[in-house]
Amino acid sequence: MSPGTSHKLLLASPEVMGFAKTGGLADVAAALPRALAGRGHQCAVILPLYRCVRQGNVPIFPTDFSFQVALGTKIVPGRLWQSNLPDCDVPVYLVEQSDYYERDDPALGRGLYQFTLPNGQKQDYSDNCERFIFFGRSVLEALSLLDYWPDVIHVNDWQTGLVPVFFEGDYRRRPKYADICTLFTIHNMAYQGLFWHWDMLLTGLGWHLFNHKQLEFYGRLSFLKAGIVFSNLVNTVSPSYAREIQTEAYGCGLEGVLAERKDRLFGIVNGVDYREWNPATDPRLAANYDFQSFDHGKPMCKTALQLRFGLPVQPRTPLMGIVSRLVEQKGLSLVGRAAEVFLQDDTQIVILGDGDAHFHRILEDLRTRFPRKVGLALGFDEALAHQIEAGADILLMPSQFEPSGLNQLYSLKYGTVPVVRAIGGLADTITDCTPENLARGIATGFSFLPYTAGAFLDAVRRAVNLYRNQSYTWRQIVQTGMQQDWSWNRSAAEYEKLYDKLSLRPEQQGTRNG
Repeated sequence: MSPGTSHKLLLASPEVMGFAKTGGLADVAAALPRALAGRGHQCAVILPLYRCVRQGNVPIFPTDFSFQVALGTKIVPGRLWQSNLPDCDVPVYLVEQSDYYERDDPALGRGLYQFTLPNGQKQDYSDNCERFIFFGRSVLEALSLLDYWPDVIHVNDWQTGLVPVFFEGDYRRRPKYADICTLFTIHNMAYQGLFWHWDMLLTGLGWHLFNHKQLEFYGRLSFLKAGIVFSNLVNTVSPSYAREIQTEAYGCGLEGVLAERKDRLFGIVNGVDYREWNPATDPRLAANYDFQSFDHGKPMCKTALQLRFGLPVQPRTPLMGIVSRLVEQKGLSLVGRAAEVFLQDDTQIVILGDGDAHFHRILEDLRTRFPRKVGLALGFDEALAHQIEAGADILLMPSQFEPSGLNQLYSLKYGTVPVVRAIGGLADTITDCTPENLARGIATGFSFLPYTAGAFLDAVRRAVNLYRNQSYTWRQIVQTGMQQDWSWNRSAAEYEKLYDKLSLRPEQQGTRNG
């Protein structure tokens, strides 16, 4: 392939929206291939066949393709199924191995990667290493079975981190594999896929790779480090986060590895699928609206949201929303401390999410103490997530770190003004309401930097005060945000540039193995 031409791509991800989802990665893994296909590229997607996929709404069909993978001393069989991304013709391939992937059952507290203990804490499955070694090998075995030979294998997060290692060690020298390149996208550095060093025996890789330059991370096997070191190019999901992860504060111990590869490290902000996230057409809302009609539609959505959570219907009371995993990364400790203060005032807050039992208890205590001001839904509810984005006046995202973030982008489209910590993708997408930015007509939200409850509370107060006292300016902020373009078409154009870089021969991409 040559730069500027169309590309043939395979995107490998542990989750894909429409099939299986735990977070924003699933949205990316569905929306990016769809956008790339719309720009003329040939795309396919591959993920494990989980129990939720079998029970889902998207039809899946078995293929005649079966295979075997060596894992240590045993041989494990697999089979490929097929489907399509909803509402388009991008093919999706699903790796069947029931012992590994069909254990998820929310009723029993079993997720895709973790299960819930009796005390409410979540714990990783003990065989996650084995499960995703198998998936990594399956991705590469699928190419010859399907006779699908991509220019680029685009792998995502630690669960696919060994794909480039297997490729360089065992596959590149095989017929038809030689010209394939690899791109590794880091969606969150905090999840690294760290395992016992003896799990190296399961990989089939030589022990010579278990060293501090390649697969070893403080005595453990690191899938994330593997992807960083062995991929031709690496990107993460915002320019600011790409810079941040080269520092001790955000690199999670891999900042040196990333800094050594800074010439091959890029940042691209995630996009929004406006077919799914558009208040003008969203069927889940009490009323539809756009940037010209939100004065009519958004108050109706607010009323419906207050009724949904059993809160008093008070049109001028600032209603804040949170849609988030309930973990420290998302700033839930700041929310707990700041809410003690701002709920003393005439405000309301609704929260949707699931996560650590510790934060469940904090939020349940807030709801008990402020029953007419706090609405809480523990779990995942896609329709309710849309309704919060439409019905809230203000979105809270005080993240400790945030690689890209999607909810602040959804909020912009839905006319819900974000309050964010100015890091990672939040810094790249939200323009603070300073007097200068307001005068220039570019302000879209409120931001703060120190990771303290006081700094967060000051930002919330700025937003609340403006909402209450300067309705004309608030309207200006809402309309500015709603007219922003954070579409996947924009993001896909940036990914095209990385695929073009990979159009050079793999050996011209720089050192991949140390």
